[in-house]
Amino acid sequence: MLTKLDKYIIKKFLGTFVFIELVIMAIAIVFDISEKIDDFLEGGAPFLAIIFDYYLNFVIYYSNLFSSLLIFISVILFTSKMAQQSEIIAILASGVSFRRLLRPYFIGGLLLTVVALALNHFVVPYANKVMHNFMVEYMWNQYRIQERDMHREITPGTIVYAESVNLDYNVAYQFSMENWEDGKLKRKLIADRAVFLPDDTAWSIKNYFIRDFLPNGSEHVERGFVKDTVLNLRLSDFGERLTIATTLDYIELNEYIEREKLKGSNKVPYLLIEKYQRTSYPFATFVLILIGVSLSSRKTRGGTGMHIAVGILSAVLYIFCMKLTSVATTNAGLDAMVSVWIPNFLFAIYAVILYRRAPK
Repeated sequence: MLTKLDKYIIKKFLGTFVFIELVIMAIAIVFDISEKIDDFLEGGAPFLAIIFDYYLNFVIYYSNLFSSLLIFISVILFTSKMAQQSEIIAILASGVSFRRLLRPYFIGGLLLTVVALALNHFVVPYANKVMHNFMVEYMWNQYRIQERDMHREITPGTIVYAESVNLDYNVAYQFSMENWEDGKLKRKLIADRAVFLPDDTAWSIKNYFIRDFLPNGSEHVERGFVKDTVLNLRLSDFGERLTIATTLDYIELNEYIEREKLKGSNKVPYLLIEKYQRTSYPFATFVLILIGVSLSSRKTRGGTGMHIAVGILSAVLYIFCMKLTSVATTNAGLDAMVSVWIPNFLFAIYAVILYRRAPK
């Protein structure tokens, strides 16, 4: 059962969080409008589409993205103010333990974490999908695939390669395809280029060379100038914006990851990071709350400003740690689940140290 103290702190916690969220989003919208107004005008975006398709979903996405950081700042702000007004001292002097003082903070944090989990896995992806479609229609220039040396596994044992892709002409240059069975190469096709025929969903292979490896150890070689074939592959499969992952809900994202694994896509680490961060970020709320309360519950000469400065420094270090571990996944092969939870684990240790040094 919640006491008056619990209700008082929860009310301050949630009230401060909502206020900061509204202020930050208002500022973000103003800056975004100033940056994108020319794009809106050039793209001929309707006013209602700008409001409801773009900015409504803009607020949903970014308010949820920065929610953990804003919760952290909110905790520091109102707790520091309570400390400077000697409210924390009065609460502890009345016999309430510091551990008991934390309860309303974690109740509020649990509520916000549950909301964030639901938003991350289901609501925000839909909002991103609407915003993504708006940007594709009114803001983005024609899509380009700048990636080079791309491999995709289109069916089990069938791997295609393209050195580069030009979407203007529907051409994949230096195209090759390998067919493997039981770990043995059975056929290899090499061509100067492959032209995708969108109307027929087929491919026209130009200036090709095919080697068939026969069971008796011999080879059959075929050369030609043009060969039409049907493949389980579209030209766009060689490249998609990584932001597509943010438009997929939990079920869709898992299915997309499995398809990309089948293709042998190098986007898989990024997709796995996206998947696991949707859970790890909300749970960071508890760690940040413990750090925030432990830092700001002590009355200091520097007042609220000192608490905010130390809190922001802690938040910057946390974000830096997240980016560092993400790079370790994409470039060094660190397991994605481990990388997204390492910052929470490290800062949980930091939070416990601060908790032990907090005024009791």
